[in-house]
Amino acid sequence: MRRAFLLTALLAIVTPLHAQVAGLTGTLVVTNKTPGTATIIDVGTGATLATLPTGNGPHEIVLTQDGRTAIVTDYGTGPAPGSTLTFIDVPRRKVTRTASLGEYRRPHGLVLLPGDSLVAVTSEANRALLLVRVATGEIPKVIPTNQNGSHMVGITASGTRGWTGNIGSNTVSELDLVAGTSLRTIAVPNQPEAINVTPDGAEVWVGSNQTGLISVVNSVSGTVSTAAEGFGWPYRVLYSPDSKLVLMPDLRKEELRFIDRASRKELARLSLPGKGPQGIIFAPNGTYAFLSFSTGSAVAIIDVAQRKIVGELKAGETPDGVVYTPRVF
Repeated sequence: MRRAFLLTALLAIVTPLHAQVAGLTGTLVVTNKTPGTATIIDVGTGATLATLPTGNGPHEIVLTQDGRTAIVTDYGTGPAPGSTLTFIDVPRRKVTRTASLGEYRRPHGLVLLPGDSLVAVTSEANRALLLVRVATGEIPKVIPTNQNGSHMVGITASGTRGWTGNIGSNTVSELDLVAGTSLRTIAVPNQPEAINVTPDGAEVWVGSNQTGLISVVNSVSGTVSTAAEGFGWPYRVLYSPDSKLVLMPDLRKEELRFIDRASRKELARLSLPGKGPQGIIFAPNGTYAFLSFSTGSAVAIIDVAQRKIVGELKAGETPDGVVYTPRVF
């Protein structure tokens, strides 16, 4: 009986679930919030390679440049705040360790710094940004934002500046990651959640949940201007690899908007009824983007030039953060 069960489980893991995009290969890892897992997917075949346990309420995820290590923030659920990071060895398809953040709770947004030796992680409950060593899980720096709900973070390409969206204080914070200090706090429209900074550090794009506005902060002058409006829940801000295009999923209106960054003109809008679009990532060449569907238990493959879905990959329940590498392990 046990042998038959194992054979059935193995077939379930390696059987392709969908026809995939010709010529597109690689490996994708996505967090599944409700069950507290992360799924590793072969993009070329659509096969689920592994579903691994994380901490409760895994939200965001990053991947090292070599594609070998994924790091997950275990945000927690309801009245039980999380305080760990889950480290995944992608080629070996296993969790290697769970790193405790000690007193620092509600870890959420995270970005790897250049060189992949440090990862910047927001601690929402502690109103701070942590720098965590990837190799050991140690925390060499804690940078206070002193703002409520520091949820997401954007980091410049140099790795010297970070920007957090502070949902509860209606502000964004600029942080010096080298000195470990907060430089300034700038007021923005209410409930700023989605945030990203251009690689050169010139612009910070912010999505405000209460107003449905997309604001742009000029990092030199600190002035705030409106780039787009009419969102229900602007969930994420993602720049294309050349920084010319901005993709913004709207979780409440279930749309994906394509915006020209320089002109701030909306180029297209993709309707996604019943899907609950959330996490999004580009392929390195910018040809495709991967968008998680929180109510569809899937990740869509989007042809960026055609602005349409060209494939779907099966994920776990309520998928959110997603990362991709062209490498096949």
